[in-house]
Amino acid sequence: MDISASGLTAERLRLDVIANNLANANSTRTSSGGPYVRQVAVVASRPAETGTGTAASNDPRGLTGSGVRVLGIANDPSPPVLKYDPSHPDADEAGYVSMPNVNVVTEMVDLISATRAYEANVTALNAAKQMILKALEIGRA
Repeated sequence: MDISASGLTAERLRLDVIANNLANANSTRTSSGGPYVRQVAVVASRPAETGTGTAASNDPRGLTGSGVRVLGIANDPSPPVLKYDPSHPDADEAGYVSMPNVNVVTEMVDLISATRAYEANVTALNAAKQMILKALEIGRA
């Protein structure tokens, strides 16, 4: 259940970051100056605690993961997109506007991926809950 809970937390953060990217896809001016910079959630596996006696720590295949953890939110290093629009208030002297490095299609694909991963974690959590309930029923008989 802890593994699924960590996955749910990580995918929720990914969804929040993607929504923020989509909301700022046309923001050419930020408080720090320049266009909005796309953000990406950085997620890593969480190592299993050693010596706990769990099945994962005794797994001969070396599968010792214990969920995921969020390392932080990083800025995408790709450069801003230059768009020719001399009538835009943020255009330079050549008529180009620095647009955010947010690709709406990529964000939508990431959104679908994060949604599916969230749903998979919910399904795994519900399956674990059902197994626990069935095990309790066995103990009653």
